[in-house]
Parts: sequence; structure tokens; C-alpha cells
Amino acid sequence: MSNSQYETYEMDGSYEMDGSYGTYDPAYESPEPPPYGQGEPLDTYRPAYEAWEPAPSAGSEAPTEPRLPRQGAAGASGVPGGAGDTLSEVGGRASARREARRKRTGERPDPLRRLLPQALVVAFLAGGTSAFVANDKAIELSVDGKPRTLHTFADDVTELLADEGVRVGEHDIVAPAPGTALASGDEVAVRYGRPVRLTLDGQRRQVWTTAHTVDGALRQLGVRAEGAYVSTSRSQPIGRAGLSLDVRTERTVTVMADGQARTIRTNAATVGDAVAEAGITLHGQDTTSVAPGTFPRDGQTVTVMRVTGSKEVREEPIPFDVRRTDDSSLFRGTEVVEQAGQAGVRRITYSLRIVNGVKQKPRQVRTEVVREPRTQVVKVGTKPPPTSVQGADHLNWSGLAACESGGRAGAVDPSGTYGGLYQFDTHTWHSLGGAGRPQDAPATEQTFRAKKLYVRRGASPWPHCGGRLRG
Repeated sequence: MSNSQYETYEMDGSYEMDGSYGTYDPAYESPEPPPYGQGEPLDTYRPAYEAWEPAPSAGSEAPTEPRLPRQGAAGASGVPGGAGDTLSEVGGRASARREARRKRTGERPDPLRRLLPQALVVAFLAGGTSAFVANDKAIELSVDGKPRTLHTFADDVTELLADEGVRVGEHDIVAPAPGTALASGDEVAVRYGRPVRLTLDGQRRQVWTTAHTVDGALRQLGVRAEGAYVSTSRSQPIGRAGLSLDVRTERTVTVMADGQARTIRTNAATVGDAVAEAGITLHGQDTTSVAPGTFPRDGQTVTVMRVTGSKEVREEPIPFDVRRTDDSSLFRGTEVVEQAGQAGVRRITYSLRIVNGVKQKPRQVRTEVVREPRTQVVKVGTKPPPTSVQGADHLNWSGLAACESGGRAGAVDPSGTYGGLYQFDTHTWHSLGGAGRPQDAPATEQTFRAKKLYVRRGASPWPHCGGRLRG
């Protein structure tokens, strides 16, 4: 072993001590470069004092080995490596060291290849741990007022609720809204909706609330609860199935009675109850301007009506009907009353009321028939009337009619005894076969009956105008 201090240190990481080597560090090993000026440039990582072993060329002399910084003094003293050393000697030692390194490298596996998989695993585990820690979030989840803290990898509220098996419907509230991104430390609240079958001031409807008690539901629904009637305790809890609730808010009602106005605050269910709360009593037929069973509205005025009255019974006629029937035994235009009609009687009961001192229009309360009307039956002649009577057709009947009645078939004398063209009395008319009253018969029939009378008695029935028959 040389005594030179420069030969005891190897840049490959080995220490030459008594022929043995220390720990091998591959980081200092560099591949052997090609000769200078051929191929790759000179490796600048190799120590300056380690020369390359050049390939000798024909006819060239071996160059002298470059000296290390302190090699000149050593060579003068006879130490190897001095001025007398040649490049081949130094090159030989370098070649021996390189050969020893190659043997050691061949005997042991490449540490870089051995450590690379381990380094990759460590890097993967380190990166995975970082990602695991970064994605884990601490969230406080409150479901229907029951909070709990949990760790989750969910990215948003929707994913968190799905992971935790929390189902929400259209009447439930989620805050923040579904789909909102999550960060560690966030709070998520879910409040379930509850159906309430609410009757508010007489109006029925179904509403939904997320409140847990009746009092909370009233506040959430905006119901004015002060002074209100509530059908159940306000601290009553509301389950998921909901409940039925009757609420009557306090209203202002004015009651007018006996000339005085009373204004009260009430949550009464009916007008009658509100009147009673005002200290007013109804007697007998007394009533109110609004039906007592209706719901009193806020600001409503109710008038109490003091009623006194009696009943009155009146009888009224019922008109009779007329039925006409054809009769071939009567001359056409003749009508005979076979059955006289008779009006019926109806008894009606009226209620006479005096309201607050004012008489009201009678009101019909009852009707009964005392006697049924009787129908009048009239026979109507259909037989063609005759116009000829032997022995009387040649007389001046138009002259007689003009004298007796002015030629009017329906004429009646002032006494009402005689009527028609020829002023028949009813008895004579009927004796000649006439029906009813003579003035009601057609003119042709009256002339026919007058001719028959003339045949029987001559012109004597007409003492003043009979002479006209011949004129």
C-alpha cells in the first residue's frame, strides 16, 4: 500500500484500509466515459486527479500523466506518483481499481433497482394518505332536532344525506339546500314536515309545518295566538303523523241591543255565544240580525231584535173553474149553464210581528182549504138555428126590432126585466124553447123565437111597436 495521502481516498465511496473496503455508495459511481474527443464529452463529475486511460496510437509516445496539485513535491522525494512516475503506472492502478469495482457490482444486485419499487410504494402511500386526509370532512348533521358529528367523504349535501340514509320529501326542509358543496366543519340540518288539519276561525284546511310543538306551529304559520282559543295544549308535541287543531283567534264584535252598543273582544265560536258574552239575554221570539249559529267575524256588528207579535186568521175565496160541453139539442150560439159554479174558501194564518217597536209586514205561516170550489158546467149548442116560421116570415121584423131595442141584440131595459131585439122577458123566452137569457142568444135565434110568439099571440106582445110589422 502506498504511503501517499492521495491514494488512500477513492471517489467511488470506498476507503482502502488494509486491503478492505468500506460501505459502497452507488451515488458516486459513474459510467466509464469514452476517450476524450470521441463520442460523449468528458464527465465533469469525475475527480480531476483521475485521468482517463487513452487508447495508444501507432507511432505516438505515451504522454506523461497529469500531476495532482500536490504531486510535484511527492515525486521529488521518491514517493510514487512523483516526477518519475509514468502515465502507464498511474493508469494501471486506476484500471485495477475499476476492475475491482466491476467485480463488486457483479456480485451484488443493483441497489437502485432494489430500492425503486420500495420508493414507489412509499410515495403512493404518502400521496394516498394526503388525499385521504384532504377528502375526509367533519360534519355536524342534525335530523329533526337530533344533532350528531360524523366524518364523511361526501362532496355535497345530497350525497351526504344519501350516504346516511336520510330521505326528505317536498314538505321537508334541508339547510343548506341539497346540492350545496360541503367543507369540513359545516352544519347540515334536516327538519321533517308534519301535516296539521287546521280549522282557523271556522275555515278548514290542511297545512304543513316543521315545528315540533303546537306553539311552534302557530308561530310558523303566522297565527295570532294571543287571546286565541286553541283546542289542545300549546306545548303538545306534533308527531310525524301530524294532528288536528282548532284555533279561534280573538276578534272585536259590537252588539247593538236595547238602544246601546257593546263592543267586546271574543274568541267565541258563534254569534249567539258572542251575544251572551256581551251580557245580553234573548227572550221569546228575540233574534239577531245575523244567524246565531254563524261564525262572528272581526269588526262585525250584530243587532239584537226584540220581537213581539200575534197571529191573524183570514178567509179568502178560491175561484171556481168553468167546463163547457157541446149540446146538439141547442141551437148554435146558445149556451146553457147546467151547473152553477161556487167559489171555495181558503183559511190563511198570518204572523204579525213588531220588531224593536216597528210593525212588520204580515207573514203567511199557514194555509188550509175550508171548502173546495165547485166547477160550473155550461152546455154549448151546436144545432143550426131555423130561420123560417110559417105565417110569420113575410112580416117586417127589422122594423119591429128597431122600434123595441134600436136594433141591438144585447139590449136590456132599465128594469132588467126585458132583453134582446124584441125585449123578451125570461119566462116568455124559455116558453118558446130558448135557453138562458134572450139578450145572450144570437140575433137569428131571437127573430126565430119572435116569429113563433107572433104565431101564438099575434102582435099583442108588442103593444107599442107591433104595428111596425105591417108597415
